[in-house]
Amino acid sequence: MTQQGEIPVHTRRDRYDPVPELARLRAERPLAERANVSRGTAGRLEGWLATGFDEVREVLGGSERFSTLPPADSKAESLELVQAGNLLRYDPPEHTRLRSMLTPEFTVRRMRRMAPHIEAITDDCLDTLEEAGPPADLMRHFAWSVPAMVTCELLGIPRDDRAELARRLDELNRHTGTHHGHSASNVLFRHMIHFAALQRKNPGEELIGMLVREHGDDIGNQELAGISLSLMAAGIENIACMLGPGIQVLLEHPDQLALLRERPELIDQAVEELLRYVSVIPTASPRTALEDIEVAGHVVKAGERVVCSLFAANRLQDPDGPRDDFDITRTPVSHVAFGHGIHHCVGAPLARMVLRTAYPALLRRFPGLRLAIPAQEISFRPAQSLIYGVNDLPVTW
Repeated sequence: MTQQGEIPVHTRRDRYDPVPELARLRAERPLAERANVSRGTAGRLEGWLATGFDEVREVLGGSERFSTLPPADSKAESLELVQAGNLLRYDPPEHTRLRSMLTPEFTVRRMRRMAPHIEAITDDCLDTLEEAGPPADLMRHFAWSVPAMVTCELLGIPRDDRAELARRLDELNRHTGTHHGHSASNVLFRHMIHFAALQRKNPGEELIGMLVREHGDDIGNQELAGISLSLMAAGIENIACMLGPGIQVLLEHPDQLALLRERPELIDQAVEELLRYVSVIPTASPRTALEDIEVAGHVVKAGERVVCSLFAANRLQDPDGPRDDFDITRTPVSHVAFGHGIHHCVGAPLARMVLRTAYPALLRRFPGLRLAIPAQEISFRPAQSLIYGVNDLPVTW
């Protein structure tokens, strides 16, 4: 499907849209054999590529038949990715043990406790954005700041530590996959180990403190540190890369933006449609077959890898179904933006709450919000990035 050195088709985009080659592949081979699939900075591996919605759900939902761990002889994964506490690197029963501890902290009821904090943080970041412009970079002054502060609040990170942690996370994001990035990751992990030890001595009311109080004997400091770091590193970036691009998509679809302003009760549907349409996480973590498995009429042999394109599954569904236009009235909004199965994003309720709060607040504060540069001049991250989005988003009002 690709020649060595080419960017695999499932990681290519035309801004937010699938390229024609991906659409053809999805139509002809929703489960493609012997595809060169990429894990971004982790390099290439040869395996299967699932682009069909049903095929992706079948693989991701088959935790008893597919493992998230690489084959024993695989060198495709960096050792830093198997750190304690990272749920994506656990299979049952260890995954079940940790997930059962975390899930109660992300129920709708628990998330409602976060609502006043999210609203206050959003207002503070809007003040900062207003002071900075116009024009101003929405990513720098709003999209990154909101989830960073919300995540720190969720975990119970002391305010005095937040600026340093933000700097370290930025350093890690800019140098992922390099020696410098590994060093930054190690420094962050040691910081979180110290944070976990302090919480064990004096647990707060936030997530890590709650885990210590309710499961202290069943969870170690390394796992607490890993949970904290993975929630920070993934949660902040994922939400930031939805906040900025989500606003960009709305601004580039003025009819949909006008509809949302006219009918603010559509915000829940709008958020789901934006999650589907933008698909900031292009692919799920590769799965390894634990046995010979038949999927979509093909046999995936034990030990073979399957990469699932969440982007293709979200944007290239049944050709006989609804058009792929951006439509905030779409019902239902079927997507796998948060994954599927036992590895469905545990932080999805928090992400949804942040987006449902931040989008309307931004649009209320700046009724004249618009792009400050032509849309074609906006700088996007490389299509093969682990998290897709824009580098910056100049806006005015």
